[in-house]
Amino acid sequence: MNVREFNKKRIYSEVSGVTAFVEPKIKIRLNDFGLYEELINAPEDFILNPLVEKVSPYLNATNNESFIAEELYSKVEDICYDKRVGYYDSLYVGHVVEGDYRKNASSGGMGTWIFKALLDEGEIDGVIHVKNNSDKNSKILYKYEISRTVEEVLEGAKTKYYPVELSEVLNIIKENKGRYAIVGIPSFIKAIRLVCLYDPIINESIAFTVGLICGHQKSSKFSEYMGWQVGIEPGNLKAIDFRHKLADRPADSYAISMTGYINGKLSTVIKAKSELDGQNWGLGYFKPLASDFTDDVFNETADIVIGDAWLPEYTSDSGGNNIVIVRDQAISRILLNSIETNKLSMKPVGVDKIFSSQSAHYRHTHDELAYRSLSQKKKNIWFPQNRVSQSNEITYLRGKVQNLRMDIAEQSHSIYQEAVKRKDLNYFSNKMNGLNFKYKLVYYVMAIKNKGFKGLLDKVFKRET
Repeated sequence: MNVREFNKKRIYSEVSGVTAFVEPKIKIRLNDFGLYEELINAPEDFILNPLVEKVSPYLNATNNESFIAEELYSKVEDICYDKRVGYYDSLYVGHVVEGDYRKNASSGGMGTWIFKALLDEGEIDGVIHVKNNSDKNSKILYKYEISRTVEEVLEGAKTKYYPVELSEVLNIIKENKGRYAIVGIPSFIKAIRLVCLYDPIINESIAFTVGLICGHQKSSKFSEYMGWQVGIEPGNLKAIDFRHKLADRPADSYAISMTGYINGKLSTVIKAKSELDGQNWGLGYFKPLASDFTDDVFNETADIVIGDAWLPEYTSDSGGNNIVIVRDQAISRILLNSIETNKLSMKPVGVDKIFSSQSAHYRHTHDELAYRSLSQKKKNIWFPQNRVSQSNEITYLRGKVQNLRMDIAEQSHSIYQEAVKRKDLNYFSNKMNGLNFKYKLVYYVMAIKNKGFKGLLDKVFKRET
């Protein structure tokens, strides 16, 4: 692949950073939209390292998630398989009891606790996860770094809706051999698995993969926009807790805690997410295009998968709970021992319970990807090959939802850029409200069509799916 061909396709890249890891000519930078992009300082006919296509999760159409997962897990004793969830050894819903892991987590605490458990068991030498950027002179808030103690791991607790990339930390691993556990969204874990196929040092170093269930990525402007709404102007945000728990609210009614300069004074503002614009995940504000062209909902190539337990019987618990999918038997043994010793409060569940916690996410990400792919094909626009065939088998109104979601996500980047240029927050809000109205109108029509006037009232007071 030459530079010209690569540039035609890179708009879909999640920019995990693995292409820059294998090709020195590729550099990663955060662009004006707050998204990482790959830049190449070479002529258009320059031939890139063949590994670029092989390690990129969007360019490698042969070694898809099914291929990788089968190689990893199909021979595991007594392993189960579900076409929606992938391979699994055990399935749980619950939370961490031990210590303050749950209290200091976005949800049930499993995302941080599993690293602590692997360190305690001597299974790993370090953890590769997202932490506050140690470079205080940088405008980038978060990046992948390595933690080698439980205390350091705790510094990386909680979900970050913020762009990151892997090239820097992979180079560090290459020069500092050891056994590591790494956390990531589906496309990042797949990228790591692809690198492991072609780089023996990385393959030997990555002992465990911890997968997150991710609705979609956000640009850095998402956090900036949250801060701007409470008076922290662009460029002045210093820290953000995207999932600040509220003790008197259900688990899905959390707040955002933002720290930055307001009128020259460093301040922290905590605001319920319901009081902030842009928190409706269905609208997809600041979403990169690539997030709409992956079919992996349950992080099928990860050894353990952790997500929010968005289930009616659990959301009322303000402490939060996790769904957990385990594919690695060493991790299964650790969890079983910890349940028996009351370090974890985990209930074994069936695969349908796991699926139901993410059913709306699955419909958009997997089922309706067929429509999005066909739309790109009709426009003669290249898109990543995935495991979902292009299809127009979707209702007219669901098709309108997909069209509007892609339009809202795309326009949010440029409209916000113009708002910052004008120093006018209302410019963004007003422009986006016009798109949002069309989106809500489609849902109102669907509600009337499906359930009459009662359905319309229900939809007015409930979020879209």
